[in-house]
Amino acid sequence: MRHSTPPSLVGQTVALRDLMEEISRVADSDAKVLITGESGTGKELVAREIHVRSARSSRPFVPVNCAGIPETLLESELFGYTKGSFTGAYRDRPGKLESADQGTIFLDEIGEMTVRMQGLLLRFLETGEVQKVGSDRIEKHVNVRVIAATNRSLSEMVAQGQFREDLFYRLNVIHLSVPSLRERREDVPLLVEHFLARFNAQRRNGNGNGHGHGNGHGNGHASDPANGNGNGRPEADETGPLTIPPDVMTVLGEHNWPGNIRELENVIERLVVTKRRDVVRIEDLPPEVRAQRQLAPKPFRERRRTIADDLFRRVKDGESFWTSVYPLYMQREITKGNVREVVRRGLEEARGNYKIVARMFNMGNDDYKRFLNFLRKHDCQLPFKEFR
Repeated sequence: MRHSTPPSLVGQTVALRDLMEEISRVADSDAKVLITGESGTGKELVAREIHVRSARSSRPFVPVNCAGIPETLLESELFGYTKGSFTGAYRDRPGKLESADQGTIFLDEIGEMTVRMQGLLLRFLETGEVQKVGSDRIEKHVNVRVIAATNRSLSEMVAQGQFREDLFYRLNVIHLSVPSLRERREDVPLLVEHFLARFNAQRRNGNGNGHGHGNGHGNGHASDPANGNGNGRPEADETGPLTIPPDVMTVLGEHNWPGNIRELENVIERLVVTKRRDVVRIEDLPPEVRAQRQLAPKPFRERRRTIADDLFRRVKDGESFWTSVYPLYMQREITKGNVREVVRRGLEEARGNYKIVARMFNMGNDDYKRFLNFLRKHDCQLPFKEFR
């Protein structure tokens, strides 16, 4: 059975639609996928969506957080171990790779993996062989689809000697970039309503499962009485559901959301759990969200760089649009949303003048019409008047 769009992929912006189109195109292949994006954007949900749309959907989807496990434990977690291989190994245990046989393994935060573990993973990708910790022979061959994710720039890590180049190219067969919430602000109201409906229902039913329902972050707060675990809210909520009026929604839409969807989800849960009235007021919002109205936008250096940031920096440093942005888009390594964001940066500096943007992007005099034709054809042209 094909699953519907997961919760954190709720939205209607072009950036999200582009991502869903890419997912649809790559899901049925067995090609390895590298998912990049800032923390909290829903990279695991993208991986799960690829899995449920694939021919492997009836087989296991096995996530592994490479950042949360020390190297020695990560090796046994992935490959398994034999009885007596270390203190506490009282029996043979299969690893995640074996558990994911015929299915999909999701290696989250792959950029945090040590160089030694990178070598072990590379060997597995080349052979499909699983050798358990403590064993001197190959236990079995497995057939798994590998999807990896990171919020770091693996190409920069390769240049710095922190990530194996051969492993990078093994993983980066298909590259999907998950847009930040700043790049899809129009989706904020839809996401707010989605999370509001879920947490209102949990409060009404006295269900304290917290984040455990399909949002990819899986951190239920079982010890929090306010979450309705039976200690602090044994009965259904007698008040009405929490609602968010337009003025509060405007403030939520103006926030930069450095923690992306995860941050938004946590804010809505907090509002529902601690509600003092049925209608949220601006003063009920967390201070960091309210402060956004008084503060000027944060300088670029204060936030994590995005793909569009890197591409815009390249053209600003003298590289042509045709050699830095165009080929990556045509090879489907970046999305329409990335191209639009680069163009947006240019229009902001050029005050809406596309001819200045073309020069800024290091194009020849004869490239102006070609540039506009490319933007129109691929639905990347932005209205210039809003930048004047």
